[in-house]
Amino acid sequence: MGVAPYIQALDRGTRLVIYLTGWIPYILSLGISVAFKMTQEWYKSESERRKLVANKMESELQMLKSQLNPHFLFNTLNNIYSLILVNPENAQLSIQQLSELLRYVLYDSSKKYVPLQCELDFIRNYIELMRIRTSSRTTVEMDLPEVEQPGQVIPLLFISLVENAFKHGVSANQPSYIRITFEQTKETITFTTLNSNFPKTKEDKGGSGIGIVNLKKRLELCYPGQHIFTYGVEDNLYVCKLVVSTIKF
Repeated sequence: MGVAPYIQALDRGTRLVIYLTGWIPYILSLGISVAFKMTQEWYKSESERRKLVANKMESELQMLKSQLNPHFLFNTLNNIYSLILVNPENAQLSIQQLSELLRYVLYDSSKKYVPLQCELDFIRNYIELMRIRTSSRTTVEMDLPEVEQPGQVIPLLFISLVENAFKHGVSANQPSYIRITFEQTKETITFTTLNSNFPKTKEDKGGSGIGIVNLKKRLELCYPGQHIFTYGVEDNLYVCKLVVSTIKF
């Protein structure tokens, strides 16, 4: 008589286990369905978030480019205007050179990336244009060898550094020095400008610093974690050094 209740209880437990076991496939199916739905929703929201971030970055890049192009043109026209007063022949040559530079600025700079060789050719031409207006007191050295390993960079990557060197490194009445170099390895490219340090006066700081600020923002957007940019005074010379990872296609 004492064993019967245990057998009866065991039978009830067994029936309960069998009953619950029959629901397990449905519970698992429901759980998987809910998890799949939640995963779909997460991927959808993440995709939309990434699109918004990409659109924001593209808009900001376009804004930075729109600032850079007029800034470049403004500086170059100022240089040519100065030449017209002292050397009309060189001014005429400068206008011809400027037309070649503008073709690159207006057409190629609209691309996301340009061949590294094209960017260096543009910089060489710009330096030659700037040489025309410098006096014999200014020494301009350029070491921009041909590209050994083809790669691509964002357009107008180096122009702000070169503009900055000529704007702040040339004095009207003191000996001045500018050196611009380029080096390449399998993984990186290094662009360096070194120039005399003639800080602008308060009256002559209009637009000063725009190019460097613009460059820093573009580097953050296009080369996040893939660049090193330093600048400052070293041994009475102003040095800018930019190292970026090479992009190959």
